[in-house]
Amino acid sequence: MEEYMTGFFTFLKKEKGATASTMESYRRDLNGYLCFLAKEQIDDLLGVDSETVEQYLSELSAVGKAGTTVARNLSSIRSMYHYFVEKGLLQKDPTLGLHIDRGEKKTPKILTNLEVELLLEQPKSIDSKGCRDKAMLELLYATGMRVSELIALNVEDVNLQERYIQCGEGEHKRKIPLYETAVYCLSEYLKKARPYLVYRFDEYSLFVNCKGGRFSRQGFWKLLKHYQNMAGLKKEITPQILRQSFAIHLLENGADVRSMQQLMGHVSSATTQGYARIAKERIRDVYHRTHPRA
Repeated sequence: MEEYMTGFFTFLKKEKGATASTMESYRRDLNGYLCFLAKEQIDDLLGVDSETVEQYLSELSAVGKAGTTVARNLSSIRSMYHYFVEKGLLQKDPTLGLHIDRGEKKTPKILTNLEVELLLEQPKSIDSKGCRDKAMLELLYATGMRVSELIALNVEDVNLQERYIQCGEGEHKRKIPLYETAVYCLSEYLKKARPYLVYRFDEYSLFVNCKGGRFSRQGFWKLLKHYQNMAGLKKEITPQILRQSFAIHLLENGADVRSMQQLMGHVSSATTQGYARIAKERIRDVYHRTHPRA
């Protein structure tokens, strides 16, 4: 990535005549974006899709960044990818079609409890694929983990006896408890589906595709979209929206910010505080809409 970034900043300075303050603004915005990609274990800057960029922008909104700040970050990222396209390093700009309202904070999209139930009901455990898909969706909502963490799981990370799963790396590494349904779905997958999906005895990936290898990030996005359509849900559903829904639902039901920070793997409490703010606003909105004397 360093080589690409060096080329871009040289372009800004020599060909665009960017000032020192402009360069610093780009550097600050893009450093934040690169840190996000690293956290998501994405090491191919040129292979990023629009959903990933949108996920990053959603996270900025979730921590309370103003619409103008989120829009500026999108502009910086777009300028970088436009440069890559002009230089022939990339065929399509992943930021095309993405827009941010500068006048407002972009409130993260959250699924209702009913929408979550509808989604999780779609995979049917009538074959190995359905059993796997049900376990993946149930686990993602049960833990609120990042999709990169989900597909990076190995069999040894699961402890069904003590009902927890270990995920993440470094400062993001953590143990997350599992509720009964998630434990059941994982147990069924490990006993009845995974043995028929793996081809090699030395395959340690928890979730594998139909070729027996580790499930991919792109594969999970397609899986999620498939079951969204099956559920008849018009609201867009992404792994990040499921993660945000997990956080907001727990906070609405009394979870404290410190515990949520540990469950979500947030290094900074500011990110979790952003979710807490949204949860309070949602509760206040429900009160004013439903209380007979409000």
